[in-house]
Amino acid sequence: MEAVLGRVSLVAATGSRSVVVGDSKVKSGTGWFSGGSVVVLPVTAKLQRRERLYRSVAAKLATDNASASTSATMDAAVPRTGGLIEPDGGVLVDLHVPEQEKESKRAEAATLPRIQLAKVDLEWVHTVAEGWASPLTGFMRQSEYLQALHFNCLRLPDGSFVNMSLPIVLSIDDEKKESLAGVTAVTLVGPDGNDVAILRNIEIYKHNKEERIARTWGTTASGLPYVDEAIANAGNWLVGGDLEVLERIKYNDGLDHYRLSPAELRAEFERREADAVFAFQLRNPVHNGHALLMTDTRRRLLDMGYKNPILLLHPLGGYTKADDVPLEWRMKQHDEVLEAGVLDPATTVVAIFPSPMHYAGPTEVQWHAKARINAGADFYIVGRDPAGMGHPTAGRDLYDADHGKMVLSMAPGLERLNILPFRVAAYDKTQSQMAFFDPSRAQDFLFISGTKMRNFAKNNELPPEGFMCPGGWQVLVDYYQGLQKQESA
Repeated sequence: MEAVLGRVSLVAATGSRSVVVGDSKVKSGTGWFSGGSVVVLPVTAKLQRRERLYRSVAAKLATDNASASTSATMDAAVPRTGGLIEPDGGVLVDLHVPEQEKESKRAEAATLPRIQLAKVDLEWVHTVAEGWASPLTGFMRQSEYLQALHFNCLRLPDGSFVNMSLPIVLSIDDEKKESLAGVTAVTLVGPDGNDVAILRNIEIYKHNKEERIARTWGTTASGLPYVDEAIANAGNWLVGGDLEVLERIKYNDGLDHYRLSPAELRAEFERREADAVFAFQLRNPVHNGHALLMTDTRRRLLDMGYKNPILLLHPLGGYTKADDVPLEWRMKQHDEVLEAGVLDPATTVVAIFPSPMHYAGPTEVQWHAKARINAGADFYIVGRDPAGMGHPTAGRDLYDADHGKMVLSMAPGLERLNILPFRVAAYDKTQSQMAFFDPSRAQDFLFISGTKMRNFAKNNELPPEGFMCPGGWQVLVDYYQGLQKQESA
């Protein structure tokens, strides 16, 4: 029998053991077979109870009318008492060189062959070094790359799995590959010319770009932003190895104080005595519909018996496509939202997630969710078409709008994370505010798309009252009008 999880095809032998996959049950004998090797996934009563708990919590948060199941869900959602959720692999990776070793490592780095990093490469060094991709310890070698590309997860030495849906790799060209014959360590050089890291025990292997693009995006259509930025003109080889990062990555853009590592976020959550952490990723300005979703999630967690749920408002801070609002302006807008009290600063932590954006839909949203586990989040809010975009050539959405949340609910390696599909919010014309959409009176609601919002700001028009706090809206007006002046100059 064959069961399909996202891009992963797992073939089960017949036998007495059963495995729950999404809503289906698959019989297995000695275990799952993957690529000819046996991976045993025992199913225990404890795992089944945990799955039922997580699914009941998500169902409670995703439904409009939870009265019929409130008591059962409340009984199941017992607040955690043993501290924050463990990082993937059990230990949070930190690949920065200890202070006492920096001088000797820098001296060594000056003697090694050098690889020049692009800006996106530096963002990946930053992301991996701080432990967002734990237990990954560097750029992927071939075995890790193939597992991420084909299975969306990595198998650990003990036989367990962690989710890893995106390849995290470093490319080199033919000339550089030839020059590294017999070399075991190289120095990675940042865009500013400074030595950033040593990559040890390197392995060089073929970069099959077409296969990588097809499996990551589900298409090889021209015009995919990340492909154009980081893959199309990349080298024909990939080099993997273990990172030793010489200094913490800084961008000196006035935003470094927002770039909290997973370890720093965990310390902040512990300081605030959080008994639940719910993460909300975004790459757009926060409007009152977003705020409604976040505050409603906290209210429901309180209803379930949690005492102090903390929101991680976590805008993506790496590469984004040209027509997205730049990070600097998004952070200004988020500051205004908190200043206006739309979100409560006492129960909200705002930080920047350093990863580049792929716009790879259901494949990428697994990475976004997995990384937040490593930062201490045990709830992840997911909405319509997460990490999606319009098809670059066909004039339609690239991904089904519901597939992201569906994939998250059954993705291998994310079983410990509570996935919270959020309800649709729209502007309620009868109340002059953002509210949850009621299909029984659809005519009362106005959906304000990103395009419509941008046009309002470009034309210095006010959106409907209650759509966004005035200070946050003014930030967008300033950005788009400044952009128009630049374009007309």
